Amino acid sequence: MIKINKSESKYFNTARKMNLSLISLLKKKPFEYITVSELCKDAGVNRSTFYLHYENTADLLGETTQYILDGFLSYFKTDVRAVAFNLEDRNLDELNFINSNYLTPYLTYIKENKEIFSTALSHIKAFDFEGVYERLFENIFDPILERFHYPKEERKYVMLYYLNGINAISFQWVKDGCEKSIEEVSNIIIECIFGRDNK
Repeated sequence: MIKINKSESKYFNTARKMNLSLISLLKKKPFEYITVSELCKDAGVNRSTFYLHYENTADLLGETTQYILDGFLSYFKTDVRAVAFNLEDRNLDELNFINSNYLTPYLTYIKENKEIFSTALSHIKAFDFEGVYERLFENIFDPILERFHYPKEERKYVMLYYLNGINAISFQWVKDGCEKSIEEVSNIIIECIFGRDNK
């Protein structure tokens, strides 16, 4: 049995409160207008506790970005996440991410974390998701597209087409209150990319 150190548990609890407070405040205003006082009031934490954990709000923003990414990745099974490694040794069918193995956990995360997803999508620059995307492109998407023989100069355009389309469908789904089932939305995404007759 693993024993959790009480001080560590308290640290993670405070960090989670601060992460959620930042996300909550970002729904109301841009990051540069959010103050430490507002964050502490929203989280129910005093200023000295804030400065015990963070140097400034930018420090908290970096941690919150990681909090969102870790939460998102936790929805994917280990074997699904493992595909990102040894891309050269994988069969091409394993490198097709537009299927239920990937779309179901992706859409489940969105449905269970609607506010986080919407806020993150509305503040892509603040969270530096462009930098995250660049690293993903360099280490995963570009090598995969190379395996599918896409010309190098076209690969960024291809990925932007896929990602922006999927994000737009997901964002609309959230705006509609996630009325459609995960399976229905997954099928819409697959049909948009492969066509109705080639699913």
